[in-house]
Amino acid sequence: MPSYTVTVATGSQWFAGTDDYIYITLVGAHSCSERTLLDKPLYNDFERGAVDSYLVRVDENLGELLLLKLEKRKYWVQDDWYCSYISVKTPDGDNVVFPCYRWLVDDKEVVLRDGRAHLSQDDKLSLVKQHRQNELEMRRKSYRWTEWKPGFPMSIDAKRHRDLPRDIQFDSEKGVDFVLNYSKAIENLFVNHFMHMFQSSWSDFADFERIFLRIKNTISEYVMKHWKEDFMFGYQFLNGCNPVVIQKIGKIPDKFPVTDEMVALSLERELSLEDEVKAGNIYMADYEVLDGIKPNCTDPCTLQYLAAPICLLYKNTQNKTVPIAIQLGQTPGENNPIFLPTDDHYDWLLAKIWVRSADFQHHQNITHLLRTHLISEMFAIAMFRQLPAVHPVFKLLIPHVRFTIAINTKAREELICECGIFDKANATGGGGHMQLVAKATKTLTFRSLCFPDMIKARGVDSEQELPTYFYRDDGYKVWEATKSFVSDVVTIYYSSNEKVQRDEEIQAFVKDVRTFGMQNSDSCGFPTELKSCEELIEYLTVIVFTASAQHAAVNFGQYDWCSWIPNAPSTMRRPPPTQKGFTDVDLIINSLPDRGRSSWHLGAVWALSQYQENELYLGTYPDEHFIEKPVKAAMEKFRKSLADISSAIKTRNQRKKLPYYNMSPDKIPNSVAV
Repeated sequence: MPSYTVTVATGSQWFAGTDDYIYITLVGAHSCSERTLLDKPLYNDFERGAVDSYLVRVDENLGELLLLKLEKRKYWVQDDWYCSYISVKTPDGDNVVFPCYRWLVDDKEVVLRDGRAHLSQDDKLSLVKQHRQNELEMRRKSYRWTEWKPGFPMSIDAKRHRDLPRDIQFDSEKGVDFVLNYSKAIENLFVNHFMHMFQSSWSDFADFERIFLRIKNTISEYVMKHWKEDFMFGYQFLNGCNPVVIQKIGKIPDKFPVTDEMVALSLERELSLEDEVKAGNIYMADYEVLDGIKPNCTDPCTLQYLAAPICLLYKNTQNKTVPIAIQLGQTPGENNPIFLPTDDHYDWLLAKIWVRSADFQHHQNITHLLRTHLISEMFAIAMFRQLPAVHPVFKLLIPHVRFTIAINTKAREELICECGIFDKANATGGGGHMQLVAKATKTLTFRSLCFPDMIKARGVDSEQELPTYFYRDDGYKVWEATKSFVSDVVTIYYSSNEKVQRDEEIQAFVKDVRTFGMQNSDSCGFPTELKSCEELIEYLTVIVFTASAQHAAVNFGQYDWCSWIPNAPSTMRRPPPTQKGFTDVDLIINSLPDRGRSSWHLGAVWALSQYQENELYLGTYPDEHFIEKPVKAAMEKFRKSLADISSAIKTRNQRKKLPYYNMSPDKIPNSVAV
């Protein structure tokens, strides 16, 4: 009587093991095995991290193994089980691997295909075609679109983390409890003793230094020492938390009437302002998107304020980018003066602080939340709804959406919800952040997510013109390495443009993103179909890069650049100045966040900058969704390219007082998970 040796691997995460009954059925081209209980007498099967083997006896050879059905039935209480993979050794000596990497909950069954990737058009047997269809129908019931807030990209239809499908929940919800983590951060940073003086102001800048003693690191300490200097202010537009706002301009806009006389002492080349513009030395950061956003009013005892500043930046003869003019509102006039480096020291310092506060709001709400978290979730939902596990693109993308829907759901539950943590310390809390994200979504385009296009559109693509723009330089390298890897995988399965066009599942995936995720916005430019391998490669590169490199670049430097509160105020408690000559140090201190909001701010930037336990970094794929040797070779090539980039960045940083490592692949997680 022939037999099959079945080897079952249980996951190593917490609570992965089970005491429930596990049954298996093998489905071959000729016949099926009997439903078989996997059990060894006097042996504790399916323990966490265990690999167990069993014999499945059959009356005859089943032929080519097509499917494998797993069933879990309750023993005495429901006990979830995480199955990593199953391998089956046939009577002919072949070894067939069935990747699983999912939870079996309640009395659930899962039907698996072997680990080879298949396009739908290549499946000929009705049995496997029906399996694909059944899987997607079940997924669409679990992964439903909803509009959390008007104007937002669509998100998952789940109010709480525990309402999500088990396969996409965190292994331990406690590890991503924002309230708990922020409270721990405040305690660890030794700032909790300021909380009882919640609404009181600091006395002077030395007060900030006292709470800073426990939180120093190389960059944050450098920021603390140099934050008032123009070079440090300008440098952050290139390599800080929000290096995506600065743009080269071809003319000074009418709404920002800066004259030659105003900036003559700041220009170093004996050129007029107009000539400096023509020479490509003038840049601008414009926070127009903040204009009209309602400031936080959740605390009636403390007024909070927002501004929508415009800042003119100049690349000087030392190739440093420095500010030369700041206007704190979008409409010029007597009550909206243009602040200059030649003004009184405190006037100029307060104007720069207002820009830094605006940049903080832009970064948190648009660059970080919208353009990495929400966009990645949108791609993830469409992937689960439209691509079966056997599809090569599902296998490619699944590591890059790990925990993304979960972290966003948790954020909507505790962080950015009404009366959530975001409201406690941020000027855009209390609903302003909802306005801001919705406003920014209207202008979000697919091309702006393509890293080279985004850089070029802002006119900052020339290394000769901006030689210290490390975010750009490192980003180019990671983008190209990622695109090369995606290309290697895509070309294994798509031999022609026609195969892309005929892939109904890929076309449905892309259409789902545009029609539901982006709510069919006419201006978004997201494609409704893909017509070539090159278009598919670029599309998938955008997804992987956004979830990994782009998120890392704008997330993990928050503690470095924002822990020194005067450099990144989360709110301002005095309105923007409307006249020059009235600012002193007391006005600045009273404008900055009070003690309580400073404490919440510190807890936030600390917690958000921490990596997940057992973080998986770019190119690391321990779950073997792919079994094909050419894909494994492509992965190894990708890892080698990333290692070379990391090594080059490390060598460069050794010569820098301000090292830039946020785009170093060894510090880039695969997915948005924090």
